[in-house]
Formats: sequence, structure tokens, C-alpha cells
Amino acid sequence: MNTGTVPEPRTAAALAARRRKTEAALERVHQAIARIRREKAQVSVAAVAHRADVSRTFIYDNAEARSAVAAAMTQAGEHQSRTLAEQDDEREATWRERALNAEDALKAAAAEILAQRTRIGELLGQIRDLEAEWTEGAIQRITSENTTLKQRVRQLTTDNRTLDERLKAARSNLRFQDRRMADLEAQITNSSQGVQQ
Repeated sequence: MNTGTVPEPRTAAALAARRRKTEAALERVHQAIARIRREKAQVSVAAVAHRADVSRTFIYDNAEARSAVAAAMTQAGEHQSRTLAEQDDEREATWRERALNAEDALKAAAAEILAQRTRIGELLGQIRDLEAEWTEGAIQRITSENTTLKQRVRQLTTDNRTLDERLKAARSNLRFQDRRMADLEAQITNSSQGVQQ
């Protein structure tokens, strides 16, 4: 009849030992998560299992360990997504500012070219109207000024072309940044959904 009472202390001792072992493993898991956070390393089941010296199966099977790792991964993902979003916002602001600056410079160059062309037209008109009355020196001066203005127009046209190319490049970069931001948001959403599942 004693055979019924002998296994109970052994079972209780085995259960207590198993409970202590589980509690120790859980403590190591929490310490590993804290260490990974301090080091700003990536939180994953594999990383926590390795540092805590437990199996991945233990983390998946133990509800407390599983929820601690999931919470740490979610928190790390939110921090990473905030950092990426902030970086993308800064890049986007920089590219937008460059594009706006290029547009402003392009408008200024176009206005300057128009003003120079108008001035050239006025000078040519004056030459035609007063050519007979002018001295040779005056004609040479006007011709020289006209040549200078034409060179200035050519320079402004070249500058305008350069600014136009920069504007196109800035717009292209802005489109690339918008696509990159959309890709990063999709990755963050997918990883967040993966963690929640």
C-alpha cells in the first residue's frame, strides 16, 4: 500500500525542480532582452535564445518568454520605424528644398534672359534709328555693348540649362525618396503584422 505514497514526494520534487529550472530560464530570457536593448542590437527569438542559453522551443512553448520576446521585438520595431521615418522626412525635406531652390533659380534666370533680350532689342532699335547720326566711335561702343550682352545671354542660357538639369535631377531624387519611403512603410507594416501574428 505504500507504493501509492512513494511516487508523490518524487513527483513533487521533480515538479519543483522543473519549476525552478523554468524560472531560472525565464530570468535569463529577461536579462538577455535587457542586454540586447542596452546594446541596441536587433531583438529576435534566435538572439534571445542564444544569449539566454535556452532553446527556441522553450521561448515558443513558454507563454511568458514568448510574450516578453514579442513585446521587445514590437518595441524595437516601433523605435526602428520611427528612426527610419525621421530620416526619410529629413531626406525628403532636403530634396524638396533643393527642388524649390532650383525652381526659384530657374525662374530668376528666365526673367534675366527675358530682360537681356528686351535690352538687346532696344539697343538694336536705337542703332537702326540713329545710325546715320552716330559717330564711328559711338557705333563701335554700341556694337561692343551688344556683343557683351549677347555673351551674357549665352551665359544665362547655359546657366538656365544647368539649373533645369539640376531641377530635373532633384525631382527625380524626390520621386526616388518617395518610392523608398513607401517601400520602408510597407516593410514596417509587414514586419509589424508578422510580429502580431
